[in-house]
Amino acid sequence: MAQHLVYRFYAELSDFEPKIWRRFEINGNKTMAELGYSLMVLFEMEASHLFGFREQIDYLFLDDPQKVDLIPNVKKFVRYELPIDETYVREDEIFYEADQIRLSRINREAPWNLTFEDDYGDRWEVNVSFESCEKQEIHASELPRVLEGSGYGIVEDVGGVMGLHELVTAYSKRRGQAYEMYKEWLGHESFDIHFFDKDDLNFRLKKLPRIYKECYEYGYEPTQRSIDLISRKYQIGTDTKAN
Repeated sequence: MAQHLVYRFYAELSDFEPKIWRRFEINGNKTMAELGYSLMVLFEMEASHLFGFREQIDYLFLDDPQKVDLIPNVKKFVRYELPIDETYVREDEIFYEADQIRLSRINREAPWNLTFEDDYGDRWEVNVSFESCEKQEIHASELPRVLEGSGYGIVEDVGGVMGLHELVTAYSKRRGQAYEMYKEWLGHESFDIHFFDKDDLNFRLKKLPRIYKECYEYGYEPTQRSIDLISRKYQIGTDTKAN
């Protein structure tokens, strides 16, 4: 069995209670974009918006972090994002194409903290912390994998954290105008923000990142089979889950 660099991360949806979090592992041979696709799967994002990572640069030689503002032309952030025709790079940041840089090339040690951003309208943010990296004898097909977690994830196009709070509140009351509106919109009479199914997420981690990569990097339209996978039109252990 081959050895692979296995990176372990902890990720948590920002500014939301109850906490929605995941601890997961991914092959160090994957790109930053592929790390992003895995995070999308883990937090129920459906690959329908722009996304990227933002990292604040720490200047450890400064006794006061605010003094960095006194240094001319200093870079304060690193941004990893897929290039688009009108990519804008700010003067205070370093830009990397997310599909061109692999995790194993990034020389960081724990704690390494990133912010994953998805949908610049709803402004979902996931705080990502690198915990460890070690060589393991493991089949590459076993990665990425989620180890533990809590909570469901986001709801696409609900209006960000505030909208998700409103949806959860409406479903908790099970009556009223807001509940009827969300019930009709989602097509479900109930919604459990605490729901977490590790087995299902691990299945999805083996399937969906490839679909998301094809959509973002190659411009492919998802097939009906892919759409069914994304929307969970399958049963665990049946042939509908085959490649």
